[in-house]
Amino acid sequence: MAKTIMVVDDSATMRLSLKSALELNGFKVQCAGDGLQALTLLTVGSKPDLIITDINMPNMGGIEFIKNLRGLAGFRFIPVLALTTESKQEKRDEAKKYGATGWLVKPVAGPDLVKVIKQVLPGA
Repeated sequence: MAKTIMVVDDSATMRLSLKSALELNGFKVQCAGDGLQALTLLTVGSKPDLIITDINMPNMGGIEFIKNLRGLAGFRFIPVLALTTESKQEKRDEAKKYGATGWLVKPVAGPDLVKVIKQVLPGA
């Protein structure tokens, strides 16, 4: 059965690009435009196997999203990858502190992204 990945990014171009690359590799993909929209989807029944989130977004950024996500019942152990242009170590440390599983700096090639997903998502 195909694993489901939620992509959270305020850039429609980035969402489309990631969705295409992931679907080509056999994943189902759900998208959200920011952390607030993603939390709404999750609280009404969406249950992805892995989440990829941008860090710098309007309404609710990635770090705040991760912090809120980890407080939701049933989402404590879902792998979360931060995929961002942000490269500062302090941001990485903060994201890790709140529960990010991994950190990738944009741009990332599709095969490299899939390789990381397979490392953090059993059975992918």
